[in-house]
Amino acid sequence: MLKVGLVYHTDYLLHDTGGMHPEKGERLESIVRHLRSTGLMNELFHIELQSSTIEMISAVHNVDYIYSVKDCIEKGETVLDLGDTHVGKDSWRIALLAAGGACSAVDAVMKGEADRVFCAIRLPVHHACRSDAMGFCVFNNVAVATRHLQKKYGIERIAIVDWDVHHGNGTQEMFYDDSSVFYLSIHQFPHWPGTGASSEVGEGKGRGFNCNVPVPPGTGDEEYLLLFREAVEGKMERFKPEFVFISAGFDAHINDPLSDLMFGEDVYAEMTDIVCRCSDNYASGRIVSLLEGGYELKALANSVGVHIRHLMA
Repeated sequence: MLKVGLVYHTDYLLHDTGGMHPEKGERLESIVRHLRSTGLMNELFHIELQSSTIEMISAVHNVDYIYSVKDCIEKGETVLDLGDTHVGKDSWRIALLAAGGACSAVDAVMKGEADRVFCAIRLPVHHACRSDAMGFCVFNNVAVATRHLQKKYGIERIAIVDWDVHHGNGTQEMFYDDSSVFYLSIHQFPHWPGTGASSEVGEGKGRGFNCNVPVPPGTGDEEYLLLFREAVEGKMERFKPEFVFISAGFDAHINDPLSDLMFGEDVYAEMTDIVCRCSDNYASGRIVSLLEGGYELKALANSVGVHIRHLMA
């Protein structure tokens, strides 16, 4: 059984989105309860994490944007964009801790402390653009961790596999002209945020290194997994990544309120296995998985548990 690490910190619960916002601290609490009740928590290597620096975040985000986030939070503002990315008084510190958690996961894998890592972090990741917060996301932690991996360890080919039900428009934007990062997203389409058509394949040096697999509402398990397997296995064979990130959203679950796909935990088990096999073939098994969506608490916790168990296999 492989050694799987966990990035988690109770301070992540202090990011206060207020009221009935779906991206709430109870999401992580439900995951932690499940990991403890099933015994999985004791099987995980607990990673000591450090906060990221502004310099690390500026590798992917505009510096003016970074400081505008800091200023808005310090002034007591509670919304950063057009209405769905809520913050509280602790959110600046927690945003740095979230990006730092992703980078700490990379360090743990590269130092051999863990084979793979799951990051139970807040804030979410893949909608944050270079100069904009959106979709509950402030900083794009998977993009920050990708640049950290390249700069500190010299990894040349990195794949990001995104199976959240929503397209990761922010991550796509970050690497759209970059041939060193292959971004693959499978997502409900049409759906918010409106991006992610199959024609969006990258530009310049990055042309052909961006792959979107849009699936219509109501797509069944077998059809979805066939599309996912063909995309991952086919693209990975050509790209041969040295390291793999997963933007692991669990909001395509049948009980999730924010999607029209209807999957059970077995789909997440199979997707995890597909990515793990490809990582074993080309990336020495190295995977860092970061929590994205998933808003029905029991479904989220069960799905994460299955995902972690299959990362261990």
